[in-house]
Amino acid sequence: MAFRFPWQEGGANEAETWAGYVNWRGRPALRAKHGGMLAASFVLVVEIMENLAFLANASNLVTYLTGFMHFSLSRSATAVTNFMGTAFLLALLGGFLSDAFFTTYHIYLISALLEFLGLIILTVQAVFSSLKPPPGEEATGGKAAMLFAGLYLTALGVGGIKGSLAPHGGEQFDESTARGRKARSTFFNYFIFCLACGGLFAVTFVVWVEDNKGWKWGFGISTITILLSIPVFLAGSPLYRNKIPTGSPLTTIAKVLLAAILNRRSNYQSARNAVVDMEQSSPAEDIKESEATVPMPGKELVCLNRAVEGRPLHRSLACDANEVEDVKVVLKLLPIFLSTIMLNCCLAQLSTFSVEQAGTMDTRVGRLTVPPASLPVFPVIFIMTIAPLYDHVIVPFARRVTRTEMGITHLQRIGTGLVLSVVAMAVAAAVEVKRKRVARRVGEGFQGPLPITFFWVAFQYLFLGSADLFTLAGMLEFFFSEAPARMRTLATSLSWASLAMGYYLSSVLVTVVNLATSSGGGGGGRRGWLSGENLNHYHLERFYLLMCVLSALNLVNFVFWAMIYRYRSSKK
Repeated sequence: MAFRFPWQEGGANEAETWAGYVNWRGRPALRAKHGGMLAASFVLVVEIMENLAFLANASNLVTYLTGFMHFSLSRSATAVTNFMGTAFLLALLGGFLSDAFFTTYHIYLISALLEFLGLIILTVQAVFSSLKPPPGEEATGGKAAMLFAGLYLTALGVGGIKGSLAPHGGEQFDESTARGRKARSTFFNYFIFCLACGGLFAVTFVVWVEDNKGWKWGFGISTITILLSIPVFLAGSPLYRNKIPTGSPLTTIAKVLLAAILNRRSNYQSARNAVVDMEQSSPAEDIKESEATVPMPGKELVCLNRAVEGRPLHRSLACDANEVEDVKVVLKLLPIFLSTIMLNCCLAQLSTFSVEQAGTMDTRVGRLTVPPASLPVFPVIFIMTIAPLYDHVIVPFARRVTRTEMGITHLQRIGTGLVLSVVAMAVAAAVEVKRKRVARRVGEGFQGPLPITFFWVAFQYLFLGSADLFTLAGMLEFFFSEAPARMRTLATSLSWASLAMGYYLSSVLVTVVNLATSSGGGGGGRRGWLSGENLNHYHLERFYLLMCVLSALNLVNFVFWAMIYRYRSSKK
């Protein structure tokens, strides 16, 4: 007898089950029991804990590397951006594995354990002074290896979580009904709200603990939090519905692209005749019925239609129209994805140069001294305020005005974020000009923080945080709802991959700008914009203006692609 997976077994009426979904035991998911907002609520709670564990260290990591591992500022900034970029890029791996071989349920559990192990390594190194370099000496050899092993094992876990958790929550809703789609939209809005909740606790309490009680306590809090998230996630197991993996989406994409390039030219009737040749024993009327039901590829990206219109060179390159249409959808998502990378390049500055800016300024609020790494509290509080308002006031109002289901489209939401990023970079340049003016006035020999409040830097945090709210929530729902079902988790991971590309682009821009703006190489040479003895010798304001110009050009590019994009629902 042939082997059968648990979800292939009978026992439940199809009308009572969710087609293509199973419960945590691998049996058919029931409509009356599995899915819905209650199941997704467990995901929202886990997101608070997961982002707390991640952001508590990421937001202050540059301080740890410079203060305890004695890295230079430039090396610390590069290490942080690479760590963040790797973590978000690995979301693609989590999304791919969820679509191809596992479920989002299993990928989250595996990834949480990996992050837990990485944080244990970092905690142990922070506890024992023998595992850290002596004062004044940069970490090298085994100490540096232990540091980076902990960081990148943590990044591997974070990537898997980012790539699986949001899609797992999105899978709990019935997209075939307007009510289910609206509930899913609410879930993604509150997913960002919960992400901000975890971030608020991370950049206030945990960062304060790291700066005042020691990094061993900060790492310890993150380690315990991610460990506790696992039983919280498991508590929702009886309610979850999990999408059955359908095989590698990358294989489908590669097959269609190769078939479109290599298949011999012929008309679509030839492909039908090939089907007839293989089924000569079938009755003539059955053949006609089969021909009548062969789906035709669409008229967009017609160059890919050759994958089904031509006779395949090899049977492994045989494609059907549904596969071709799925690949077309993915390709049309890519320009939108690429248009969001520049915004995330701007966001990368919040965890590097902006923290260093605040570190030179007066961070006192009354009798309280605010750690520079806690500056993200401003956009976090704004996100926590606006997210419920957006879902319960702005979107219902827009639906009434536009008389559409979405009210505000995903692309309009992403575009709003891109506009805010342009404004943020202009504000950041103006603030840096003001900060350096104060630094010149007090002179090089001035000791202590500059007599200028860090609230000036908070403005760029506020604008970029607002941009992140609109763009990230829009991307998550856009990629999830527009992607083909068999590629949905991987496509949703593009939201996080965009963050990764932004962090990597930031590192590249810093290097290129320094090379392009320096000359001579020796002591008499001109220094690059982002080099010098301290931040006051940098030309950070010029770098921010460059980012503003690049962001404006990117906005124009996005508007072009957004105007020609057709939502899948518009074809129905």
